Amino acid sequence: MTSGNITETEQAVLDEIDEKEIDFLRLQFTDILGTVKNVSVPARQAEKAFTDGIYFDGSSIEGFVRIQESDMRLVPDPDTFAVLPWRNREDGSSARMICDVYNTSTGEPFEGDPRYVLKQALDRAHEMGYTVNAAPEPEFFLFEEDEDGRATTTTNDAGGYFDLAPKDLASDVRRDIIYGLENMGFEVEASHHEVAEGQHEINFEYDDALTTADNVGTFRTVVRAIAAQHDYHATFMPKPIPKINGSGMHTHISLFTEDGENAFHDGDDEFDLSATAKSFLAGILEHAPAITAIANPTVNSYKRLVPGYEAPVYVAWSDRNRSALIRKPAARVPAASRIELRSPDPSCNPYLAIAVMIHAGLDGIEQDLEAPDPVRDNIYEFDEAKRDEHGIDTLPANLGEAVDALEEDDAITSALGDHITSKFIEAKRQEFEEYLIDVSEWELDRYLETF
Repeated sequence: MTSGNITETEQAVLDEIDEKEIDFLRLQFTDILGTVKNVSVPARQAEKAFTDGIYFDGSSIEGFVRIQESDMRLVPDPDTFAVLPWRNREDGSSARMICDVYNTSTGEPFEGDPRYVLKQALDRAHEMGYTVNAAPEPEFFLFEEDEDGRATTTTNDAGGYFDLAPKDLASDVRRDIIYGLENMGFEVEASHHEVAEGQHEINFEYDDALTTADNVGTFRTVVRAIAAQHDYHATFMPKPIPKINGSGMHTHISLFTEDGENAFHDGDDEFDLSATAKSFLAGILEHAPAITAIANPTVNSYKRLVPGYEAPVYVAWSDRNRSALIRKPAARVPAASRIELRSPDPSCNPYLAIAVMIHAGLDGIEQDLEAPDPVRDNIYEFDEAKRDEHGIDTLPANLGEAVDALEEDDAITSALGDHITSKFIEAKRQEFEEYLIDVSEWELDRYLETF
């Protein structure tokens, strides 16, 4: 399995496929709405995938292309090769690689590929002299399944934040998920039970932004697959149960210079934040409404973004508390200086979400925006007059408002490109309209026998 067109990295993958007796390759990519798709091919097709790519019908993928321009090509990234940890030898051993999507007619990267959009954001950062690191914290719920194997909203524990067994009955599931992640190359830092019953968080180490976005998709896949082995359903739905905390994906981000220095750190500043960091932060605050459409892309996302459940709804930043949209976490060493955007949830497309964060922040640097003063009090306790006094706006209240904000923000729509902007807005407007005309169980319970 060698060829003159094969790189050393690709050859190393081919050798590992032989050594580990891999039977099938799952060539993965992500659609505009963040759903991981894959084309499964026999492992013997790996060299062809590297040299020629694998062709597929893009017209069947949400938001990709029209039927008359359906041929697309997957080009696997050899750096993303990993053996899937939940397969056994009786079923055949499988591995995956994450792919970039190309237009067959032009040979150019497909502008509707979310991974390409993130790469463009990283190119912009590189042109400005920066590399980007990111670290998300995706939360999820574990629910019991019914006798037919369908998901319920019944949790299997009564645990709370950082609880131990016996209240945290899912610790064995988390352990197996961590083993699976580590087998796929993750550096897991910690795991714990979250605030709500049945809610969990597993933190993995920060990395460059592209690897981080790849890891989010992998993380969701591994969590679901291993939870299913334990007869649980794992969901990244932002708010599956009313009146308790929802699931977020707080995202830490920082810029580094070409010489490896943290561009966000300034030891002489009161908050250890450089002028670059503050302008980046100001850019995210400036574009926060439009970012919300991408980072909180479902109708259900806005059931989480309400006051009182530790989710941020106020456009402000703080170095002390978690009621603001952006927090400056404590950093033990200069390299760890960063900002944390607390609004994203794990239903988002990680490539698009991180891309718009980067573009918004870089826009802040280019415009030399000044960050407002941090808000050190608990904003949840402010009344409207006090919020006005501090100049604190709120995030969009629902998906419709967020999509309106996205459509009006030229900087963010330009970052996404015409194709993704139009397809995303079309899909989300349809989703919101369907929600508006639906009649919920709450309405039936409230009104059916009253009127």
